Amino acid sequence: MKNTLLAILTIFLAGTPVKALERNDSMSIKFHQGHAEIDTLIPGNKAMLVRLDSILTSSITHLNHLSIIGGASPEGSVKLNDNLSDRRAENILSFIPDSYISSNSEINLSFIGRDWNGLYNLANADPDIPFKTETMNLLNEISIELASENNKEKETNNFLERLKALRGGLPYRYLYDNVFPLLRTSRIYVTYSTIPTPDLTISGPEIYPLGIAEYPEPIFSYFNSPIKQGRNFYMALKTNMLYDILALPSLSAEFYLGKNFSAVANWTYGWWDTDRTHRYWRAYGGDLAVRWWFGKKASEKPLTGHHLGIYGGILTYDFEFGGTGYMGGLPHETLWNRSLRMAGVEYGYSLPIARRINIDFTIGIGYLGGKYIKYIPDGGRYLWQSTHKINWFGPTKAEISLVWLIGNGNYNPSKKGGGI
Repeated sequence: MKNTLLAILTIFLAGTPVKALERNDSMSIKFHQGHAEIDTLIPGNKAMLVRLDSILTSSITHLNHLSIIGGASPEGSVKLNDNLSDRRAENILSFIPDSYISSNSEINLSFIGRDWNGLYNLANADPDIPFKTETMNLLNEISIELASENNKEKETNNFLERLKALRGGLPYRYLYDNVFPLLRTSRIYVTYSTIPTPDLTISGPEIYPLGIAEYPEPIFSYFNSPIKQGRNFYMALKTNMLYDILALPSLSAEFYLGKNFSAVANWTYGWWDTDRTHRYWRAYGGDLAVRWWFGKKASEKPLTGHHLGIYGGILTYDFEFGGTGYMGGLPHETLWNRSLRMAGVEYGYSLPIARRINIDFTIGIGYLGGKYIKYIPDGGRYLWQSTHKINWFGPTKAEISLVWLIGNGNYNPSKKGGGI
């Protein structure tokens, strides 16, 4: 409100028509390797966001054009970096409240994936690159080939492999350590109009229009925006639809640990009975697993694609349909003492089907051991018949799980602009 009054007052005092001035500005936001969230702790990011915020929140500013270009360093697959740079651009756009963008503001969102042209420029300015002449010749060849394909890199171009192979990888290792971090950046270009204000200061102590002691600080709107400090958080909640169909509800939680590893906790609990007809359908238990994710999809986004794991768990059950009953484990004991125990190895594949939904197919093979008893109902009593041991080697786990992806950045991007 003060800015609006200031603009009206200064125009009136000037006594002449005032034309809006068009201005241009640019900013860059840096990112952690392999991540797309905005971290205000990275040096320079907070200052860039404050500058952008001060432009957008000014009541005498009109946003004409906003262009956001997402970028990434060359390591990793082409598809991974297309996805990563796309998400970085989207996260910057999500920082800007809709109220700051008018209907005639032009918005352009794009991504460049692996920033080979940026690498060429930075490498050209670095005198310490080993075998610099050969390195620059190769980067120049890559830039020419990329331009011939309309700047759409393909895996078959093998640009990264050629750079790694140069001089035993010595230039690549130097670039990876010293130059690649500078390429994990997205650029913001802003064109906006402002109403100029005449200089109302007088000689002597500096004063400001309307008697304001100092210009107000910009509103740090990014504190209320979807910006996460630190690393992305990847979590999944799941239910095994095979068990759900059998009226044995299940719930699982999976947490991504980094470096393609995750930890999973599974629990199943169904406790149904009809005493009058001696019908029991009871089972509960769970397992813990550690998974290693691999393959093309896993390299593009955590908790997606192929996974191998090891697991261990416990299980108890009580099944009876009016005749002989079967109870897994021993009655009148603690859960740990009476349960069957299992351990094994598993393989699975998590298939994206929607932005935040996957279906996970998993099979586990291993050992199931312990004791179970047979009993028969006799009026209001249950008569023990026999005790048996289980020593089973084979399939001990089967899942077709509906997966809900939770966490900042933990979504399956839709295909657009040649990336995913």
